Amino acid sequence: MLSEKTISIIKSTVPVLEVHGVAITKRFYQLLFTNHPELMNVFNHANQRQGKQQAALANAVYAAAQYIDKLETILPAVKQIAHKHRSLGITADQYPIVGQNLLQAIKEVLGDAATDEILDAWAEAYGVIASVFISVEAEMYQEAEQQQGGWAGYRAFRVERKVQESSVITSFYFVPQDGGSIASFKPGQYVSVKMDIPGEKNTHIRQYSLSDAPGKPYYRISVKREDTLPSKPAGVVSVYLHEQMKEGEVLWLSAPAGDFTLDLEDIRPVVLISGGVGLTPMVSMLNTLVDTKTDRQVTFIHAAQNGEYHALKQQVEEKVSQTSGAAAHWCYSNPTVLDTGAFHKEGYIDLPWLQKVIPNKDAVFYFCGPVPFMAHINRLLLEWNVPAEQIHYEFFGPSGSLDQPSEQAAVPQQ
Repeated sequence: MLSEKTISIIKSTVPVLEVHGVAITKRFYQLLFTNHPELMNVFNHANQRQGKQQAALANAVYAAAQYIDKLETILPAVKQIAHKHRSLGITADQYPIVGQNLLQAIKEVLGDAATDEILDAWAEAYGVIASVFISVEAEMYQEAEQQQGGWAGYRAFRVERKVQESSVITSFYFVPQDGGSIASFKPGQYVSVKMDIPGEKNTHIRQYSLSDAPGKPYYRISVKREDTLPSKPAGVVSVYLHEQMKEGEVLWLSAPAGDFTLDLEDIRPVVLISGGVGLTPMVSMLNTLVDTKTDRQVTFIHAAQNGEYHALKQQVEEKVSQTSGAAAHWCYSNPTVLDTGAFHKEGYIDLPWLQKVIPNKDAVFYFCGPVPFMAHINRLLLEWNVPAEQIHYEFFGPSGSLDQPSEQAAVPQQ
């Protein structure tokens, strides 16, 4: 337990962290990778370059300081991060390394304002927070390894099939190289894919949502090729998977993880809303609901630029046709002449259209896609007075915020 003095000191740093949090975490990662370059094999380099990881860590540190006397408040966030850590293979012995470099970054960025008293308080607080993560993750590692078909660390899988789903999305079907069984998973979960790519200095690990229902003899992921854009470089892993990975080749997967999952115990109607490649966990949820012959009403809504970028469309339509309780609706922001009759709304998802195609707002809503798209959907649902506890969403990559403007940028471009 933390002393009252330590809690008071940590809380006094909240305003400083609000201003300097990103600067601290940016310096932290610089120190971490300089002092321990081997950790470059764990972290997503693209998120580092784009500043996403630094912002996510800054938000986590800020929340920890704000609720240092009520750590149970941030337990859901802890579990979400712990899932990612377990999937990546973060170990208990790495936490002291992180703590040492984080304290050094605080000292360097804040200068004289980072007194010995403040640094000592943060060292004590970090120790408590780290012990919570280590405990939660230890349980997750044990569960992942001991479940039927489970394993520890990474396991070799062979690419059984590679299927192009749209101009930018390709599905990969993985089966274990050892011929053994595979662990089940909850619809909405993801796996980490670990690859050593020729010409790349470091190992690359990426997390991809599983895009089919559990209970199959394979895992399927559906990957968007991340080409170079003015705002970001090309995705090293996604481009390699699309261009170089062939059927029969082998890569390494973690056991499934993640807390963005479909609640199969709930009996209320389900609304699944996706933009772009955000449809992958939604398809897993849809397939599971149909395969289990649920009586729940299911509404599947997907937004894409046009048919060229619309992946898994035929599969979703076939799945929906298997039950009278399901319906699918497509929204294209920039349809082509080839899309005539192939979509239900042109332009952007808006509230009147949602109210028209969703039979009942007393439902559970799941959505995923680009952050501006999710911010837009979240705003519409809140405007419709859907209770926050009925709204669930997933960030691809480090957690962010949906508290942002959501105008026309909300439509996914791919």
